[in-house]
Amino acid sequence: MIIGDKREQVIENIRQAAENGTFNIKVEVDDPVLTAEQQRSLLNNYLKKRSSIHFRINNRIAQQIADGAARIINQTTKIIGLENVDGITGGAILTSNHFSQIDNTVVRTFARRMGKKKLYIVSHETNLAMSGWVGFLLNYADTIPISTDHSYMSERFAPMLKELLDKNNYVLIYPEQEMWFNYRKPRPLKRGAYYYAAKFNVPVISCFVEFCDLEELDTAEFHKVQYVMHILPPIFSDPAKTVRENSIAMCMQDYRQKKMAYEAAYRKPLDYRFEPDDIAGWIPRAPKK
Repeated sequence: MIIGDKREQVIENIRQAAENGTFNIKVEVDDPVLTAEQQRSLLNNYLKKRSSIHFRINNRIAQQIADGAARIINQTTKIIGLENVDGITGGAILTSNHFSQIDNTVVRTFARRMGKKKLYIVSHETNLAMSGWVGFLLNYADTIPISTDHSYMSERFAPMLKELLDKNNYVLIYPEQEMWFNYRKPRPLKRGAYYYAAKFNVPVISCFVEFCDLEELDTAEFHKVQYVMHILPPIFSDPAKTVRENSIAMCMQDYRQKKMAYEAAYRKPLDYRFEPDDIAGWIPRAPKK
C-alpha cells in the first residue's frame, strides 16, 4: 500500500541522504514543520486530553481501526524467529526498520501473536499535527510523543514509558529515527531506545522487516510487496555496566543483528551505495533520450 504523494522526490531525497551518509534525516516532503512554540502547544494539548473521556473513546476507535488495518495489510506477512522470544513474558522495547506510515502494522501483528492486546508506539511530537486518518491514528492509537524538550522527556515521557513497561506492554521505538519510504537496508541506529531499555531493565526485541516484491502492481510506479518479519535474538543489558555503557553496547549489537538479517535475506553484503533496488517494489522511469 502506497501512502503519500511525490514518491519520486522522496526517493531522490533518500538517494542524496544515503550518498551523504546522513541516514537519520527527514526525507518526506509534506511532513508538518512547526515552531518550538507550536510543538510545546501540541505536547501540552496531548497531555491534557490523555485523561479525558473523549480521548478514551477515540483511543478505542483508533485501536479498532489499527487492528483491522493490521489484519488486512498483513494477510500474507510471514513472521520468522518466534522461538527467539519464547521466554520473554514481560514488557519490552521493540526496534524495527522504519519504512512506511503503516510499517507498525507488521509489528502490531507480531505483538498480537505474542498475546499483547496493545502496541504502544513512540512517535515524534510533530506527527500529532498530521491530518486525515493518519493524523487521527497518530493522535489516538496508543502513541507516545517524544520531543527535543528535555524537561518533557525527563518529567513526562520517561515516567509514561516506565509505567507501560512495568505493566508488561510492548513499546515500539524506531532507532533509525525518520521514515525512509520502502528502503530495504537497515540504517545506523540512534541510542535512545537502548538507553531506556537499560534504564528500565527491559529487553530489546530486535526485529527486521524484509520485502519480497510481487508481480502484481500497486500503482504504475510500484509493485506490491510482501513483508517477512524476522524476530532476532533479544538483547539484554549487562548489570556490570552503566546505563550509558549498556546503551552503546546494545545499540551496536542490534545494528549487527539487523545487518546480518539483511545480508541473509537479500544474499549480498550491506553497503550504502544507492541503487534502484534499495526501494522495494519501485519501477524506475526509463531515462529520457
